[in-house]
Amino acid sequence: MKIIAFAGSLRSGSFNKSLLKAAIEEASDSLEIEIFDLDGIPLFNADIETEGDPKRVSEFKDAIRSADGILIASPEYNHGMTGVTKNAIDWASRPGNDMPIGGKPVGILGASPGITGTARSQDQLRQSLKSVGAHCMPKPELLLFRAHEKFDNQGNLTDDSTRRFLGKYLKAFEEWIKPFT
Repeated sequence: MKIIAFAGSLRSGSFNKSLLKAAIEEASDSLEIEIFDLDGIPLFNADIETEGDPKRVSEFKDAIRSADGILIASPEYNHGMTGVTKNAIDWASRPGNDMPIGGKPVGILGASPGITGTARSQDQLRQSLKSVGAHCMPKPELLLFRAHEKFDNQGNLTDDSTRRFLGKYLKAFEEWIKPFT
């Protein structure tokens, strides 16, 4: 199964990008996870859309269309999802009759230095995804808290407990996707 994954952060040292890299390491052989970097996707603007999708947006939409499922790793900023994450969903939900994200199975995970992980961000993201017809995996949830203690300076996941849970999460995600493929 082909999975497109993206992090809702543009920061090069993002914990969420590192979490997706760890997901690639922990995924079974039947999951092919490809990370799509959202850098270069402009803020959604209907005037721009009217002129035609920018190249980076077209690449993003094509990646979603060709995927069997989507993994979104989103940090939490100010008790909510990031503007980067919301912007990606906005572009992926256009145009209304042919939105690439509609009907896709989605797994949400996230890493944050905060004690609540990304619980509020994930709740907001689920609401947005529901509104565009995506199918979010309800359980298990992966809300990685105190992320700064679980990755080394090179972005490698060093926490064995988190690594094991990530593997279980990915197995559940693989089962979640099967009815949609």
